[in-house]
Amino acid sequence: MMHGRQKSDLGVVALKLANKPGRPGAESVERRPGAKGNTIELRTHRTQGRAAVSQRLDRVRQAARQRKKERFTALFHHLEVDLLRESFFWLQRKAAPGVDGVEWRDYERDLESRLIDLQDRLHRGAYRALPSRRQYIAKPDGTRRPLGIAALEDKIVQRAVVEVLNAVYEADFLGFSYGFRPGRCQHDALDALAVGIMRTKVNYIVDADVEKFFDRINHDWLMRFLDHRIGDARILRLIRKWLKAGVMEDGRVAQAEAGTPQGAVISPLLANVYLHYVFDLWVQQWRHRHARGNMIAVRYADDSVVGCEHLADAERFLAEMRERMERFGLSVHARKTRLIEFGRHAARRRAARGLGKPETFNFLGFTHICGRTRHGAFALQRLTRRDRMQTALRRIREQLHRARHHAIPEQGAQLRQVVQGYFAYHAVPTNARRMSSFRHYVVRFWLWALRRRSQKDSFSWDRIKRLADHWLPSPRVLHPWPDRRFAVTHPRWEPGA
Repeated sequence: MMHGRQKSDLGVVALKLANKPGRPGAESVERRPGAKGNTIELRTHRTQGRAAVSQRLDRVRQAARQRKKERFTALFHHLEVDLLRESFFWLQRKAAPGVDGVEWRDYERDLESRLIDLQDRLHRGAYRALPSRRQYIAKPDGTRRPLGIAALEDKIVQRAVVEVLNAVYEADFLGFSYGFRPGRCQHDALDALAVGIMRTKVNYIVDADVEKFFDRINHDWLMRFLDHRIGDARILRLIRKWLKAGVMEDGRVAQAEAGTPQGAVISPLLANVYLHYVFDLWVQQWRHRHARGNMIAVRYADDSVVGCEHLADAERFLAEMRERMERFGLSVHARKTRLIEFGRHAARRRAARGLGKPETFNFLGFTHICGRTRHGAFALQRLTRRDRMQTALRRIREQLHRARHHAIPEQGAQLRQVVQGYFAYHAVPTNARRMSSFRHYVVRFWLWALRRRSQKDSFSWDRIKRLADHWLPSPRVLHPWPDRRFAVTHPRWEPGA
């Protein structure tokens, strides 16, 4: 058993209070690009509208913080032209069109009149949701992930509803929920997990994944969860329209009995609401009522990592988690969910039992490893997942193959953009060697592509190294150590820290 003081210290990672919901910021799933190309007059109008929208939603945020148990019965009136305009400019300009075939630039040509008409149809009840267009993307394991691409007006209205509902739910969501929330990103979740493992007595890790989560969300349960806080029947009717709109594939529309399309703007928020009631609140309660030792939790969308001090706690938690998920129509992925021994004592204890090195686990693109410092102390190491790096390199090789006859400066500029984007995410401490390996393979593939331009081409390694030094960024750590950034993001003086 542990002292009460130790129990409260755990809240630094596991169950701290949510960040101030009034902090602006787009959802991390799709950042809103700048308004390049718009006229000065339109940008000024948008700025004034953004301020007005923010002020109105601030009142909702304040009410949500002060009255945790009350339902919001008047939210639909926030869906007006100013908010719809902001939602339109939040969308990606080059996103694929839905079943309506309308692209962002097409809609922009007569934007104001279109938005006025959209607002009128919304408030008259004449708005109709269109089915999503089915598209598949390849996953690192070779399977394909189904996406649902909504029509442009559906995206605009969904984004506006997300903005309104975020004002309510950011006051409710718990601190260890990081996925698709304003002002939070993958590295915030990675920092929280690293600090929790390093600073608390974590000896076992439950690495859990919900199988086909977005496809199996139960509509009835979701609407019941939303009804706890949202009492505006028109908002709930809109959400039910999107859930029931179905998916179009090969010219045929399949009605949706469960799930919410991945890729839809509204889906991440609905997923967070579902898991808030199914998982987060239950974990918070389980930790206080049943855990005999330290326990930490970090969740990003349907991927969660729970750390326990005692094996009995970890085994019981995993068994009861399976039962909890099944009760709400979900299931824990049998192959991707594991209980492993992990932490500062894992290597020594496994060696005493004649076992090998501690097992590793993956979270948000990084493999987490029990390592050691130069002085022999425990250190958490995070390396880019090998399969993710191989997938990225395979795409670069295919890109170079298609562009091998392009001018070298054009190839270099494209590669620089790709490598910079890769480093921007993966350049964390302890990952420098794998970043160097990634850059090395990019240079080799570039050399291979240039040599394939002609049978007589004798491009030398020295020349490609000079080109790489000119065009490609060098591998260097861009992110601070997790505990330093976490201390800034969640200062000790914050309530609940």
